[in-house]
Amino acid sequence: MKTQRLEPQTGTGFRLTKGEHLRVIDLEGEQVADLVAFGSVDSGEWLSSGRSIDYANTIYLSKDHVLYSNRSRAMFTIVQDDVGRHDFLLTPCSLETFEIIYHNHNYHPSCFENLSKSLKQFGITPDVIPTTFNLFMNVEIGPDGSLSILPPRSRPGDSMTLRAEMDMIVGLTACSAEMSNNYKFKPIGYEIFA
Repeated sequence: MKTQRLEPQTGTGFRLTKGEHLRVIDLEGEQVADLVAFGSVDSGEWLSSGRSIDYANTIYLSKDHVLYSNRSRAMFTIVQDDVGRHDFLLTPCSLETFEIIYHNHNYHPSCFENLSKSLKQFGITPDVIPTTFNLFMNVEIGPDGSLSILPPRSRPGDSMTLRAEMDMIVGLTACSAEMSNNYKFKPIGYEIFA
């Protein structure tokens, strides 16, 4: 099994067949990977943060949790997780993210742009990209509801493995947001296997 490598601040898109496994690896530690998925037959079905959190009754999805579509159908089951802390609240970073949060008005690579480019080949347009499942992202919620984005807990080689519960089109990035990655951009690895 060959490990594919996403260079820092890049993304990819690919097909995943029901029963296949996707293993996402933090090669160097403290690097987030944004994951999104759409039904292969109908891209109007997509990975839903709201449904997944509702049905698991937790915002911290990990081993044995099922990730659901907007139509309440299982898309992934998490079968292995070295880290145990991931985010499903925040959207993929975009050019506007860097303008509004970081006050950066210059061009900046973003997960939204990388997903948009990678998924275009499958006919998926930017406007339908939902909240991503942000693997290894460490977000904590304060008593007042405020969010703290802390360094990922992942160490070099830590991974998560998800089993596909339907045929899908998947988008995956090596996240481009400084705060999410402890202010250093690193690669992400991934493997697809039966």
